[in-house]
Amino acid sequence: FLYFPETHGITFRIQISVKELPDTDVHLKLLFHLPVNYPSTVPDISVSSDQLTRAQCMDVKDKLLEEAKKHLSEPMVHDLILWIQQHLKYVIKQSATVCNEKTTLSKGISTEGGIWMLLLHLDHMRAKAKYVKTVEKWASDLRLTGKLMFVGKIILILLQGDRSNIKEYLILQKTCKVDVDSSGKKCKEKMISVLCETKLQSQHKRFQTFEVQEYSTLDELQKEFETAGLTTLFSEFVPPLLK
Repeated sequence: FLYFPETHGITFRIQISVKELPDTDVHLKLLFHLPVNYPSTVPDISVSSDQLTRAQCMDVKDKLLEEAKKHLSEPMVHDLILWIQQHLKYVIKQSATVCNEKTTLSKGISTEGGIWMLLLHLDHMRAKAKYVKTVEKWASDLRLTGKLMFVGKIILILLQGDRSNIKEYLILQKTCKVDVDSSGKKCKEKMISVLCETKLQSQHKRFQTFEVQEYSTLDELQKEFETAGLTTLFSEFVPPLLK
């Protein structure tokens, strides 16, 4: 698993397999953020799986949080993992039965509405090289494509991919130390804005990779958006950033 030690807690991701049927394993990706007062406070939890629908993942998350409340004031992550391994089939029994991966994956896509797109605005990057490297790693780990774009003082992150992975990216972006403050100490990103989160439409270009790109002028950036079929997205959200 990956973990990120922080002054304000720890965030880490664990991937487990749970045997649902004799010939079927369900692969779960669990993201835990342990606040500084853990275990007196329950952790933040994110659940995703290619084989479950978003609704099923939300059910798993809700049940894990319910179970976590029973373990307040004692370390609980290991117990929560053991609990979901034993109880997953009961948690999702009221949803569609988990079948083979291809069938359930198509159900998940239809429930999620296909590929989603996220546009973020960052106020600044003090430790630019490290920050960029971190964003690239997260995008790669979560199989997200798109661009990290710089033009003048404007910094934008455009992401495309599975909606649950985009949600997981946002958790990482908001809870992990990705930059440094004015005194040079590591800090979390506190000045980030979600400009848009929407389903990818047929007229939108599907990016195949994640790239970092710097533009000399706003016109160059606008042409990038136009080429990707995102003219409306640009005109609605980017010009206001100049004010």
